[in-house]
Amino acid sequence: MPILVITGTGTEVGKTVTTAAVAASALAAGRTVAVLKAAQTGVRPDERGDADEVARLAGAVTAAEVARYPEPLAPATAARRAGLAPVRPHDVVEAAQKLAAEHDVVLVEGAGGLLVRFDEAGGTLADVARALRAPVLVVASAGLGTLNTTELTARELRSRSVELLGVVIGGWPDSPDLAMRCNITDLPDVAGAPLLGALPMGAGALAPADFRTAAPGWLAPRLDGTWEADAFRERAAR
Repeated sequence: MPILVITGTGTEVGKTVTTAAVAASALAAGRTVAVLKAAQTGVRPDERGDADEVARLAGAVTAAEVARYPEPLAPATAARRAGLAPVRPHDVVEAAQKLAAEHDVVLVEGAGGLLVRFDEAGGTLADVARALRAPVLVVASAGLGTLNTTELTARELRSRSVELLGVVIGGWPDSPDLAMRCNITDLPDVAGAPLLGALPMGAGALAPADFRTAAPGWLAPRLDGTWEADAFRERAAR
């Protein structure tokens, strides 16, 4: 798995923090890691972006962006309004391949959901994953509504013959409600792929040293972690 594409079922589902956890776990396993943000929106040139945040939390990763735009909009819209060149899927593919030549693992983080448009031609992160022949990790929310968005994302990936590696819950609360507890069982069914982890709500606010120590415990062995779905279900049911 030299290249892994990470997307979310929407915005604010914990995609960047999950990317940081995957990076931290890979580093702990002795791998070299690069993080590539396909299109960073909503930040000025002098501000830290998502790839920088991953590096802050995870540690010694190579952080890179293909492009950034100042307004917090879909990349195609943000590029048009800023009068800047849009990101093309082949730009992301080329950048990921260059990083893969020098790192054990490259994590390509999208912007928003799978089908958020990069350019006026309708290029998306799904096109990037297909061109790279890379598996996709989907970050989903815990609560009501997540089954629909997760299944839609999974269906789109299957329609493009792109491998869905699994699903990670990007923010798990201390006191989950009934829907959240049921979703632990239902998410793998609707996705047709395993649940590969769950990050505690507020994980991104931890001190970096604490984040790096805890990260493997949030992710399954497939992601260099120690998290077990059955044990998690048992704890959540209490």
